[in-house]
Amino acid sequence: MNGPRTGTSEADNGAAHGGAAGQADQSRLLAGAALAGAILASSCCVLPLALALLGLGGAWVASLRTLAPYKPLFLAGTALALGAGFWASYVRPQPRCAPGTPCARSRSRLLARAVLSIAAGLALLAATADYWAPWFY
Repeated sequence: MNGPRTGTSEADNGAAHGGAAGQADQSRLLAGAALAGAILASSCCVLPLALALLGLGGAWVASLRTLAPYKPLFLAGTALALGAGFWASYVRPQPRCAPGTPCARSRSRLLARAVLSIAAGLALLAATADYWAPWFY
């Protein structure tokens, strides 16, 4: 049965929505992976500094420094996740959705883009911490 004015069947419409939902899920997953990588990359340098600036400290904060040798690996993983996330969010063609359907709403895409931007900023802070952090110690 054809849908009104679109010329597409209900099965085609459902497949398009499922594909859009899958792409939104993939974008959110990549954004979450990028954010997790950025937090891990900053855990050795930026996180202890932020905690010290907030007045929180102790021996446990110094133990975060043991992650410093892994910082390049965390940054590499973060860069891969950020690249894939930005590609999925900005470059990959978005499926066509009927107006009023969940896939037509851009809230999920905006959330993924916001998380990716935060993760990119945090990763940039972590990557450059060796240059600016000594000013605060």
